[in-house]
Amino acid sequence: MILSCKESTRLLSQAADRELEFGERVALRLHLAICKGCRNADAQFRFLRAAVQQLSLDDG
Repeated sequence: MILSCKESTRLLSQAADRELEFGERVALRLHLAICKGCRNADAQFRFLRAAVQQLSLDDG
């Protein structure tokens, strides 16, 4: 299964809320291996999640 960038970013977002199925993980990794834009989106998602977690820890 070859993912589009739209499908890839959807899975990147969903990965924060649920464990991706094996096929989804493989397809996403393959897409990220060839798509710099989606690798950048992944890095941005990770940064934002970490920032939100840090903010929630600071408020706690």
